[in-house]
Amino acid sequence: MTTRQRTIALGTLGFGTSVDESTSLEILDRFVESGGTVLDTANNYSFWIDGATGDESETVIGRWLADRNARDNVVISTKVGARPAVPGTGLENAEGLSEKAVRAAFDESLRRLGTDRVDVYWTHIEDRSVPLAETVDTLADLVETGKAGELGASNHAVWRTERARTLAGVRPRYTHLQYRYSYLQPRFDIPLPSSAHVHVTGELLDYVRSEPDLQLWAYSPLLSGGYTRADVEIPEAYDHPGTPKRLAALREVAEELGATVNQVVLAWLLDNDPPILPIVGVSRISQVDEAMAALDITLGDDQRRRLDDAGV
Repeated sequence: MTTRQRTIALGTLGFGTSVDESTSLEILDRFVESGGTVLDTANNYSFWIDGATGDESETVIGRWLADRNARDNVVISTKVGARPAVPGTGLENAEGLSEKAVRAAFDESLRRLGTDRVDVYWTHIEDRSVPLAETVDTLADLVETGKAGELGASNHAVWRTERARTLAGVRPRYTHLQYRYSYLQPRFDIPLPSSAHVHVTGELLDYVRSEPDLQLWAYSPLLSGGYTRADVEIPEAYDHPGTPKRLAALREVAEELGATVNQVVLAWLLDNDPPILPIVGVSRISQVDEAMAALDITLGDDQRRRLDDAGV
């Protein structure tokens, strides 16, 4: 896929678990009908739900790809490293990023997805127990043999990502980065809602801005409904004096544009410097429609300034 592409990725974390298979298939259909092409999944979604194994999201996508003969119409993004090696446990027993673990997980992802290739393959979390060169070489092999198209790192320290890119040399290297990010900014002295989440920093934005081949992806851009749903609380990490000011600016701009608050958040991310590819998880068709309509929204210079300056 083209780097720094202005588009929205469909987050599929709940497919086959919190979002039943029938609804998941309908969402996939609507997303593609609306012009969407990028599907983001992982080999461990959603292992933490009672009765789930981590197979579910990739398996549902695989069935949809086969039923709709849609493989050539979409970009498949999936991940390795954060699936528990022991069923019923957590990230303390993550499979990791050794050559053996990556190759085995990759083959299993291909089987569940029913495909012979992955367009963007990610290391989901760090694994500092394995030499970085081992992971880098294994990932490069997957690209050079045609099994993976491009490579990404999710939730990695910036220095580890840069070191990995340097180690790759002229071989395929990370060109995609994925972190938590939204319009509201958290405090850094309070944990994020998930211990595995790593938030975008100013350093990371500067890094991506200075490296033309990097595409930044953002998960949890809509705070799981926190901007608009009365039954969803904005996480504690966002509880500080700047948040009410940013929410007020957000609502003001949304009213001016005749858009929803969520759409303004997505437009703010899409036209950021550097541009950001939001990953939007949905559970209803109406949420697909709302998210995709954000692609038609352009913030004016004054609106962008007011949003950027609010609460800082």
